[in-house]
Amino acid sequence: MTILNPQDAENPRNKIRLTKEQKENERAEARLYTIIKVSRDEDFCQQIGRDIYFDLVDHDKVCSFRMQKRMSFKLLEEGVAKELGVPVQFQRFWLWAKRQNQSYRLNRPLTLHEESRSVGKLREELKTAENADLNLFLEVNRGEGLHPIPPPDRTPQEILLFFKLYDAQKEKLLYVGRLFVKDRCKPTEILKKLNEMAEFSPNEEIELYEEIKFEPTVMCEHIDKEFTFRHSQLEDGDIICFQKPPCADSMTRCRYPDVPSFLEYVLNRRVVHFQSLEKPKEDDFFLELSKVLTYDNVTERVAQHLGLDDPTKIRLTPHNCYSQQPKAQAIKYQGFDHLSEVLIHHNQISNILYYEVLDIPLPVLQGLKTLNVSFHDAKKDTVIHRIRLPNKSTVGDVINDLKTKVELSHPNAELRLLKVFNHMIHKVFPLSEKIENIKDQYFTLRAEEILEEEKNLGPRDCLVHVYHFTKDASQTQKVKNFGKPFLLTIHEGETLAEVKLRIRKKLNVPDEEFAEWKFAILSLGQSDYLRDLEIVSNRFLGRDIFGASDQYLGLEHSDSSR
Repeated sequence: MTILNPQDAENPRNKIRLTKEQKENERAEARLYTIIKVSRDEDFCQQIGRDIYFDLVDHDKVCSFRMQKRMSFKLLEEGVAKELGVPVQFQRFWLWAKRQNQSYRLNRPLTLHEESRSVGKLREELKTAENADLNLFLEVNRGEGLHPIPPPDRTPQEILLFFKLYDAQKEKLLYVGRLFVKDRCKPTEILKKLNEMAEFSPNEEIELYEEIKFEPTVMCEHIDKEFTFRHSQLEDGDIICFQKPPCADSMTRCRYPDVPSFLEYVLNRRVVHFQSLEKPKEDDFFLELSKVLTYDNVTERVAQHLGLDDPTKIRLTPHNCYSQQPKAQAIKYQGFDHLSEVLIHHNQISNILYYEVLDIPLPVLQGLKTLNVSFHDAKKDTVIHRIRLPNKSTVGDVINDLKTKVELSHPNAELRLLKVFNHMIHKVFPLSEKIENIKDQYFTLRAEEILEEEKNLGPRDCLVHVYHFTKDASQTQKVKNFGKPFLLTIHEGETLAEVKLRIRKKLNVPDEEFAEWKFAILSLGQSDYLRDLEIVSNRFLGRDIFGASDQYLGLEHSDSSR
């Protein structure tokens, strides 16, 4: 090992070298050791039905021993005796093996020759991957008072099987034990023993299933009790799940009436967090759902949780994994075949869905277009009205519907619909425009009365966009709009002084405050300030007010709302 004085150690290059040497030393030391993980029946009991459901054990959660490779296997047996309280003469160790279907099962007991080797040689002979742990199963048999007894003699015709019990009513899967059986025997010969393990009555009828694999899909096949274990191709380490036969009426009362359906559910289940679309940052509730549930299945579960009678009034919206916000588009009615389809966003898996409770069924709502329209009534109060009309309706239909909901200045008042965004009027909608094309989630829809003076404009009169603005003190050319924009009639020959009087009256601004305001023509961010005697209409001849205006009358003053 390199020895450095304190000053040299502070050198960045020396630090990197020391770190590299330390890692190399750790790797060299690690090569002298191996980890042996020893699982027991107690581990199966603790884990199955809680931490795991498939196979028998999570080897990362069992007792482990770190041993130098040169140590004898006998020292492991002594360590197990001391740590687990099982004398050496009562121990029998089994090897695990990964099968072609990717399941992990017990394979065979260690031989006397293998037990005479060092743990390092044993791992090499078993062709365990470099630096991989050595997994073993400790078979411990118990006599009266649960005292350990010597392992029973085993003939070549005997196989070791493991058993799990499924309770369909409680949706519980438990490990209940293991048995040696003769391969030429039939399951009927061990039914009483299985009923005893399950604490059933001796003659209880039970159904047996072999747990074969679960990746990529569950394979769990029914076992014919009249065929021998050999005929059913059962061998050492295989797992049999059993249960009481599902009753005819339990098929409707139980969500998962048999072992295969339950294991299918376990493989596909996900905990999905539901958040209200109105409060998208708050976790409202969560449900444990299967990834293969249909749209109707999911909305039924959500409605049931919320206490709603009609699941079609639930609308769901997927989660955007990048913005951590709801996606812009909600899920259409029956918009997915399986839940998993809407829990994936650009190959990222999400566990969040947003929900909202509608006042009408979603299938009906999808045939309608809902617009939120802001309106200033005769009392100058601003009210948001929800307008809901068939998709093929026009802006004219929206205005007619709005007239039945608002207070007008007079019965024959006409209305127009504006698109307002960033304190600017971007569009005056024609009455013939179809509402299905209006995306009002990105801007404000504003309805207002058309003033009488606007209906009969002279040939040289004009209707102009008027916006409030300020200028950034650090960037004199940078304009910032604020407040409520509006349209204003400019008459032929009208001076700025005359226009100012009408604006002050329209906005009801005190004289002292209004005296500080400046007026300018703004075009493409450039401001051209007006004088009181200037004819304003000359600046706007031929302008189209129905689209976004690149030239407008600007009112420069401080933003009192800030």
